[in-house]
Amino acid sequence: MPRARKTAETATAESPAAADAAAPQATVDSIAQDLAQAIVEKRLPPGTWLREEALGRVYAVSRTKVRAALLTLSKDKLIEIIPDKGAFVSRPSVQEAREVFGVRRILEAEVVRLFVATARRAHYQALEQHIRTERNTLREPATTGTVREKLLGDFHVVLAECTGHKVLTELVRELVARSSLIAMLYHSDNDAHCSSDEHAEFLRICRQGDADAAVAQMTGHLQRIENSLRLDGGAPDRQTDLVKALLA
Repeated sequence: MPRARKTAETATAESPAAADAAAPQATVDSIAQDLAQAIVEKRLPPGTWLREEALGRVYAVSRTKVRAALLTLSKDKLIEIIPDKGAFVSRPSVQEAREVFGVRRILEAEVVRLFVATARRAHYQALEQHIRTERNTLREPATTGTVREKLLGDFHVVLAECTGHKVLTELVRELVARSSLIAMLYHSDNDAHCSSDEHAEFLRICRQGDADAAVAQMTGHLQRIENSLRLDGGAPDRQTDLVKALLA
């Protein structure tokens, strides 16, 4: 909702009630979702200070709503709230990065087995359409790396959604978002074309009904993505303009 946020900049910052009236659509959930999207899309890099006052101006809401949204994101591990300092976009350690991908391999193996056992024609068609979108997007020279990575990560979320298992889907969505943070911090050199080809090969194996082979394909895919990370000490701090990033 960038256009709504730009309009909200003119709201009266001193009056939370007036700000809320100017942007009634800005709920705690919508603010949390918008910030999560900005983090996943790498507009807010790891370490960014999420200043409550600035966020209140951007969304034209009271700081109470901002704090509630930040608390929601902290539960998903996308941000870290440090007492007496504030909220910051999380900076996963090398150990945490390895643990996230380790958990993904375990969790998504179960997703794959459920998918192979229960998938219907419509599920395969949805994933095939997603792969076509990946490939069409990759052919566009103007497409940013952020868009490519988000689209490739979304394949795993859609796959989980196809199983109909809500809890698994929520966990996969959270881990994919955290993986995006990790890739941003540790400068992943993952080949997007290679990832899309692996998605297509994975789906071909699933159609054969071979769950073990499909799990092996997915596990290898995630291992290759982890291996593309430069887990050799992390990256330097990067400063960003919070307001400009959210209004982009």
